[in-house]
This record gives sequence, C-alpha cells and structure tokens, in this order.
Amino acid sequence: MDASSLLLAALAAALLATPALFHAALRRSLTPRRRSDGGEPEGVALPAQAIALPGANGKRLFAWYIPAAAGGGAAPCAVLLHGWGGNAGDLLPLAVPLHAAGYSLLLLDARNHGRSDADSFASMPRFAEDLDCAIDWLRRQPACDPARLAVIGHSVGAAAALLAASRRSDIAAVVSIAAFAHPASVMRRFLAARRIPFIPLGWYALRYVERVIGHRFDAIAPEHTIRRVSCPVLLVHGSEDRTVPPADAHHLAQCAGGRAQLLLLRGDHEAFADPAAGIAAVRTFLAATLPYTPLKHASTT
Repeated sequence: MDASSLLLAALAAALLATPALFHAALRRSLTPRRRSDGGEPEGVALPAQAIALPGANGKRLFAWYIPAAAGGGAAPCAVLLHGWGGNAGDLLPLAVPLHAAGYSLLLLDARNHGRSDADSFASMPRFAEDLDCAIDWLRRQPACDPARLAVIGHSVGAAAALLAASRRSDIAAVVSIAAFAHPASVMRRFLAARRIPFIPLGWYALRYVERVIGHRFDAIAPEHTIRRVSCPVLLVHGSEDRTVPPADAHHLAQCAGGRAQLLLLRGDHEAFADPAAGIAAVRTFLAATLPYTPLKHASTT
C-alpha cells in the first residue's frame, strides 16, 4: 500500500471514529508541502527583481519581476503562476524565451508555496486571489502595457487563471497548461485509482472542502468559468497526462464554444517531450493576441 492509499485509509478510519479527526486530516491536505527547488533567475541569466506584494488576509506574496529591456517602452506583459506544491522557479523555462521576445514578466509564489507567507489553507480560489494581486501590481509598472497583459498558469494555477479571467475584463489572453475540468472529477479519479468508493468518503470530503474554502466547486470549476472568459484562451495539455487526462482539455475546449485553442503535446502533467514546441506555440498565440514589435534581441527559436 502506497502513502496516498495509507492516507485515505486513515481518513476513512478517522471518519468512522470521529468527524473531527477526519476534518483535521482534510484540512492538513489543504496545506501543500513546500518545495525549495525550481531554479533561480540568475541561473538562466534573467534580470529579475525579488519583490514582496501585499496579498489577501494581510499575507506577503513573493514574486520575481523581470521587466522588458530598457528603451522599448511599455511592453506586453504576463503573470506566470505555478501549480499545487510548485513555486515560481518552475516557470523559468518559459520565462526565458518570453523575456527574450520582449515581455515584462511577473513570476508569483502563491500563498503556502515557495517564499510567500503561509495561510490557514491553500485552495484554487486563493490561487486566483493571489493572481489578482499580481495582476493589479503588474498593471501599474511602467514597463508593462496594461492593455496587453496575459496570464499563464499550470494545473491549479491554470484553473485559477481561468477563474480570474472569468471575473475580470482587463486580461487580454490566458494560457492554461494542464488545467482540470472540475475538482470533483479529480477526486473521483484519485479515489477510483485506489479502489475507494466515492460514496461516502469522496462525496463527504468534497462537501467539507467546499465549506472550508467558501466556494461551491460547480461555481469555480474551469468547465464553468471558461464559458465566462471573454479573452482568447490557449489550452495546452500533455497527451499522456495521467493526473488530468487529455479528455479534460477537450471538454474545456468544447465548453469555451470555439473561443479557445487546444494544443495537445506528447508529455505528461509536468513536462512535454518537446518543450520547445510548447514554448513556440505559446509565443505564437501571445504574438497573435498581444500584437507588438519584438525587440532586436528576441529569440527566433
């Protein structure tokens, strides 16, 4: 029995013994383990500035700000947001070619991740709250053209990007990498893989988590929020993703009603077999939705 199966067995035992223990175990699951790896901007020659953003609940958010090269005026810009348990360093491989193409960038650590402050729990709506803070900050920077601001997210960060874009009119484009369609589907797949019935354990867990985070999953599920996104969306997904199957990406594209582009690449939830192809697709999409004149040093790869 692996660690996740042991955890679920413990949760089931706790539910049978006393709901309080089960609730405590669920709340612990809403605090991801922090990672200190992921890379540093100086390791890839990016001129980043470490900044502290004021966040929700009085928490401090850590981010790297990488302004476009001087002399280019207000540039197209993007906020990059990692997935569950990740950190800003995970997005550096994408930040390098985007900065070379003339973008100003902000790489954010969500609460309870990386170097940002801890909070009582983490959730996809809280990812979106942190993203809102980052967008508001980036829009005020001289090196950012607020009319050409994109959001790029991975996994939970991608779901948060769609949620934020469904509530704002000042996001010009969204790149969603490996987003799930609905949180309940994620839970069902997780339990089914371990032969644990959704009823009652999974159903009860979902209802309790909804109460903790203060949101109904149907209201924040990407399959619903993407319908309310008015800007162009690029859905990028790994064809061998077992964490979030490609069917979720196809479903999101259908829900968007033709307003989203879908790109399937060979790879899994964390990486693509040909990262350059994914980077090129993102750059092509952003160039079409955020028109600009590339700087002279822009990469052509």
